[in-house]
Amino acid sequence: MKIILIAGLLASALSACNTTSNAVVVAPVAAAPKNVIFFLGDGMGMTTLTAARTYAVGEDGELTIDTLPETAFIKTYSNDAQVTDSAPSMAAYMTGVKMNNEVISMSADTQAKEPGKDGSNGCVDNNGKSVTTLLEIAKATGLATGVVTTTRVTHATPAATYAHICHRDAENDIAAQFVPGGKGYNPALADGVDVMLGGGSQFFYPTAAKGKRTDGRDLVAELKAKGYGFAGTRAEFDALDVSKTAKFVGLFASSHMSYDLDRDAAKEPSLAEMTVKAIQGLKKNNKGMFLMVEGGRIDHALHETTAKKALQDTVAFDDAIKAALAEIKKTDPELKNTLIVVTADHDHTLVLNGYAKRTGKSSATNPGVLGLVKDVVSGKLSTDADGMPYTIIGFGNGESRGDRKTALDESVVFANSYHQEAAIRTTAGNETHGGTNVFLGAVGKGSDQFYGVMDNTNVFKLIRDAVGL
Repeated sequence: MKIILIAGLLASALSACNTTSNAVVVAPVAAAPKNVIFFLGDGMGMTTLTAARTYAVGEDGELTIDTLPETAFIKTYSNDAQVTDSAPSMAAYMTGVKMNNEVISMSADTQAKEPGKDGSNGCVDNNGKSVTTLLEIAKATGLATGVVTTTRVTHATPAATYAHICHRDAENDIAAQFVPGGKGYNPALADGVDVMLGGGSQFFYPTAAKGKRTDGRDLVAELKAKGYGFAGTRAEFDALDVSKTAKFVGLFASSHMSYDLDRDAAKEPSLAEMTVKAIQGLKKNNKGMFLMVEGGRIDHALHETTAKKALQDTVAFDDAIKAALAEIKKTDPELKNTLIVVTADHDHTLVLNGYAKRTGKSSATNPGVLGLVKDVVSGKLSTDADGMPYTIIGFGNGESRGDRKTALDESVVFANSYHQEAAIRTTAGNETHGGTNVFLGAVGKGSDQFYGVMDNTNVFKLIRDAVGL
């Protein structure tokens, strides 16, 4: 009887609490924004990273990338090649799928078919299927999305985030996939990528306007008609008010943007400046953001075997990481809801030669790692089998085998445009990628899951799991 009575009283009390007059309404707590910033140093192998550190801060110095607490090594081979190109390697990060060289964000069975001379029609005859990218997943989840690069925005790395194509050279088609509502648009982007900054305006303008589009379309005009803010100059970039502009695109060069060593700051923003502007625009979304940032011209300088340009662009890429951390910490100081991942898509053949004496950082009066090898014991110039001095940095292959009849001096090898010597001679600009593992660093939400040696496809899953995409 006592048990029944107590139960009855409890039931009566609970019923009273659930009446409209006595109910306590608790406002739902808004979920914290979840952010992913993915940094990709194109071609930034371990040796390039080591050389860039020495160049900028000396052997015992520290770049921002060195401070990232979680680290891993990434396998980069593609579906059909031991040495990957940028298209399938970046696409593996973005989709979790191995694909063939030259292919962008398509299924593994897709064959690379070169586009026509007009840069279009690169995917025909039901050749493979699209595979979903991290950016598309983020868009479907309601996050803001952005792409920042120093290359053409239609180049392989940025394209792998928002486009699907059977050959990376179909850049007219890639550009069309970006423009909401237009012919060839990628519908998985819903109302469109929110921010895109980089080079490559030639694929957005018709031939009549000195572009490369043979279909007569002016994609910049189409973007403006869809409400995008647009910047084609540094002044217009500075004038972009991200508090008033929901979506914006910046195209600062017809092709790639300048190497950082050559960049005119009055004409082109730096990678760090573009990264900060993108974050400021994207973080207005209360659900969060997905942003990809590429230091793309590291790769191009390495193909040229102009090591000084490659190292300076690596430092500029590191500056962008530093700037992004400072900006995102304004709203997420402990990175409890932000994951930052930094890696590369592949290596190159850059090597550090000899038993060089420590050089310290490079300066106007000290070539540093860009100089000649000096013996660690005697301090004298080291020489090769022909009795000639040689540089600390060399390449496994490249356009210059060097003139073994003339001794090198440091005023020559420290020049901005000096092409380092290579063991195997290639045609100009065609030093190749390398196939070794690359470095990955991570910090923030879920970053402790990045460790050991892993395949590039596994990074896709870890990013999704870390922030619940």
